[in-house]
Amino acid sequence: MRVAPEIVLSDEERVELSKRERSQLSSVRLALRARIVLLAADGMQNKDIAQQLGVGRVQVSRWRERYASLRLAGIERDLPRGAPPAKVDVARLVELTTQTVPTAATHWSTRKMAAELGISAASVSRHWRANGLKPHIVRGFKVSRDPKFVEKLEDIVGLYMSPPEHALVLCCDEKSQVQALDRTQPGLPLKKGRAETMTHDYKRNGTTTLFAALNILDGQVIGQCQQRHTHVEWLKFLKKIDRETPKDKALHLIADNYATHKHPTVQEWLAKHPRFNMHFTPTSASWLNMVERFFRDITTERLRRGVFTSVPELISAIDEYIAHHNTQPKPFIWTKSARDILQKVIRANSRLSSKQNATLH
Repeated sequence: MRVAPEIVLSDEERVELSKRERSQLSSVRLALRARIVLLAADGMQNKDIAQQLGVGRVQVSRWRERYASLRLAGIERDLPRGAPPAKVDVARLVELTTQTVPTAATHWSTRKMAAELGISAASVSRHWRANGLKPHIVRGFKVSRDPKFVEKLEDIVGLYMSPPEHALVLCCDEKSQVQALDRTQPGLPLKKGRAETMTHDYKRNGTTTLFAALNILDGQVIGQCQQRHTHVEWLKFLKKIDRETPKDKALHLIADNYATHKHPTVQEWLAKHPRFNMHFTPTSASWLNMVERFFRDITTERLRRGVFTSVPELISAIDEYIAHHNTQPKPFIWTKSARDILQKVIRANSRLSSKQNATLH
C-alpha cells in the first residue's frame, strides 16, 4: 500500500509557508500549495486535505511529494510541459539569412526560414531581433561619383554649421509633378475600431510644381507654385526671392545640378545680381539639401492623403500649408560634420568595391 511521505517542517519553513499562504502578492496556486503542505505537516491525510480544500486527492498528493523532495522550490513552479523546445543553431540561422536567399525568392521570411531549419517562426523572429537582422526591409542608397564631391560637401556643410554673417542661407529646389488627385469614391472617416478608408484608385486632375526656398536660420519657407519647371519658372522664383528678402543681405542659395539652375539666361541674371551666390550639391546627393526635409513634411502631412478636384484647389492647399508653417517655423538643425559624412562615404565606397570585386571573381 502506497504511503504518503511525512512532512516535517522547521520553524523557518513553517513561517515562510504561512507567509506565502496569506500574502496578497502570492498567486492563488502558490497559496493553495502552501496550505496543502502546512496541513500535511499537521498530520492530515491526503483525502482529508482534499476534502477540506475542495480539490482532488491526486493534486494534494502531487504537491506533498514535490515538497518532500524539493522543499519550497518544488511548489513554486510547475514542471515544464509538452515537448522540449527545439534547439536553434543560431550561427547557421544568421549565415543563411545574411549569405543566402530561398529558392525562387529574394529574401527570407520567418516561415521560410522556420521550414528550412525545422523550428518555429516565432523562434526565427526572436533570434533575428537579437542579432539585428531585418530581411523584410531594404534601404535605398546612391553613392555620389562627383569628382568634386569633397569640395562641394565641405562648402555646403560649412554653410549649415557656420553660416556667414549678414547673409541668408536658402536651400532651394523644385517639387515637380505634384498631382491633384481625386478619389473615385468617398472614403469613410476615422472612428473607434476602424481606420480611415480611401480608395486605392484615383482620378488625375492635373499637376503643379512647387518651388521652395528654406531659410536654415529660422525655418521660414518662400514658396511658389508654377505650371512648369523650366529655366523661365526658376528665374521667376529667383526674382520672388529677391523681392521677399532684405536687400542688405547677401544670399547663399543651395541647389542641385538640374540644368535649369545653370541655364545661360539664369547665369546672366545672376551676374547682374551679385548678392546671389549659388552653391551646388554634388551629383546624386540631394540629401545634402535641407529643403528636401520640408518636402517630406508637406507630402506626408498635406498631399499624400489629400483629395483635390482641381489644380487651383491643390495650389491653394499648398499655399495654406506654407502660410501655416511660417507662423511658427522651426529650423532643421544639421548635426553631421563634413568629416563624419566623408568617412561614411569612404566606407560605403570600399564596401561597394569589395562587393564588385567578389562578383567579378
